[in-house]
Amino acid sequence: MRIGIIGKTNNKKVFEIARELCKWLEKKKVEVYVERELGISLPGKYCIPSTQIPECVDVVLVLGGDGTFLRVARLVCKYEIPILGVNLGGLGFLTEITTDELYPMVERIISGDYSIEKREMLYATIHRGSGDRVGDYVVLNDVVINKGAVARMVDLAIYVNGSHVTTFRADGIILSTPTGSTAYSLSAGGPIVYPTLPVTIVTPICPHTLTNRPLVVSNETRIRVKVLTDTTDVYLTLDGQLGVNLRLGDVVEVRKSDTSVKLIKSPFRDYFTILKTKLMWGERYGSIEE
Repeated sequence: MRIGIIGKTNNKKVFEIARELCKWLEKKKVEVYVERELGISLPGKYCIPSTQIPECVDVVLVLGGDGTFLRVARLVCKYEIPILGVNLGGLGFLTEITTDELYPMVERIISGDYSIEKREMLYATIHRGSGDRVGDYVVLNDVVINKGAVARMVDLAIYVNGSHVTTFRADGIILSTPTGSTAYSLSAGGPIVYPTLPVTIVTPICPHTLTNRPLVVSNETRIRVKVLTDTTDVYLTLDGQLGVNLRLGDVVEVRKSDTSVKLIKSPFRDYFTILKTKLMWGERYGSIEE
């Protein structure tokens, strides 16, 4: 078996865990490829840039938080190899495995005793002027259009399969996968959606009217968002990590991506346990009088 290790760089804890894991895997006769940026000392062919790791391995281990996981998800999705997230960050909703569970989980992976959950992604395209494509992106969590620091709202026309749905006057809009429903979309008042459902969530950010509410549509639809506000500080943000400036008249088209992420599921807890543990979902605070 060939295992790749990619992690949050410039992090002492990640470095130490990755180094010990490499030694352990070598004793197990596993071929290990490590992201060069981590600074682990391995023979040349096994210490390579993260962009080259997916084509060399059968499984990728991600050491870090959800931000690191999102970066790796976009990197490996076209190779259709499974990834395991090990939480060394904060909330860690995507990185389900704890450091205490790391070695037992890797033992399972080596023996083939693990299950995979497919997570759909979104494909976003920016159309400008007469329809020229100026950017194509794949995301696991969300596509966000919002304004910059200036305290003014933007007008965004929303179309689903060519039909005008509404024009939001808001701080912005979030187009989210079910995986991303527990991220920015949730903070903006969007619903929690089970991660394997075939839908896309449309959540306005601080809409001007109370009648603008989140919308859930099939992920087989094509959603187009047109910028109607003439300002220089409207941005497209992808998975919270990539940013592109938008202009008046730009159209962002979003559909289901042809690629998806194969996430190795935790055998130690299910999705609803993670919801309750990470988000305190369903918890009741204080006492209730009879």
